[in-house]
Amino acid sequence: MSLYRDEGVVLRTHKLGEADRIITILTKRTGKVRAVAKGVRKTKSRFGARLEPFTHVDVQFHTGRSLDMINQVETLRPYGEALVTDYPRYTAGVAMLETADRLTQSEKEPALRQFLLLVGGLRTLVDGSHEPRLVLDAFFLRSLAVAGYAPALSECARCGAEAVRAFAIVAGGVVCGSCRPAGAAVPAAETIALMIALLRGDWPAADSAEPRNRVECSGLVAAYLQWHLEHGIRSLRHVERTENIERKEHIGHVNHTSSSHAAHVPPTRS
Repeated sequence: MSLYRDEGVVLRTHKLGEADRIITILTKRTGKVRAVAKGVRKTKSRFGARLEPFTHVDVQFHTGRSLDMINQVETLRPYGEALVTDYPRYTAGVAMLETADRLTQSEKEPALRQFLLLVGGLRTLVDGSHEPRLVLDAFFLRSLAVAGYAPALSECARCGAEAVRAFAIVAGGVVCGSCRPAGAAVPAAETIALMIALLRGDWPAADSAEPRNRVECSGLVAAYLQWHLEHGIRSLRHVERTENIERKEHIGHVNHTSSSHAAHVPPTRS
């Protein structure tokens, strides 16, 4: 019987039969592993709760013919416990798990940098030190860089010119006026600066970005990521829905405050 041990983050689970589950884990040394956890759906399961998405675990596997088997598991960090109580951070975390899964398509192919990015991203979401969409966009950009798809942000993606004027997904990032294809977006310079800050991990600059530049940055990053993956990130719809609700609530609060203030302003004398 061939056994091996590794640590990893649970990405997703699927039901198998009456009591089992297939667990997909991004591990530190082995890469992505799909393995069967026997009996984890039973109420008396020894480690069913430890094999939920977001959980950072230490696992012992038994190599199988088609799917490996999980023999033992210990929880290292239960990130899910903190995220499920904060919906914006939870939805951002789900998008991280889905992206990590999609960017590591080949099983048992080492993906150490992607694993470290995922653990770091989840840890940052849990500690609450930065706005969740900024953390998610930083994760997207760095994951793309690890996969070899980093967008050009400082010079033209086609000719290398420094005077850039637009952002073209199909071209690979920012482009100059001469190389600009039809339909390219023209983001604010501050938006490109925010993308650079997120890619470099310059959090003071990222945290100080204006809301309008954050929104524009998120749209460009999401479109760029999904174009390279050739499919949409399904969980992004929940992230964007949450942001739209928060934006409407903020606008409503501002309008209410302005109306209340205006109601207390004494009329001017003629």
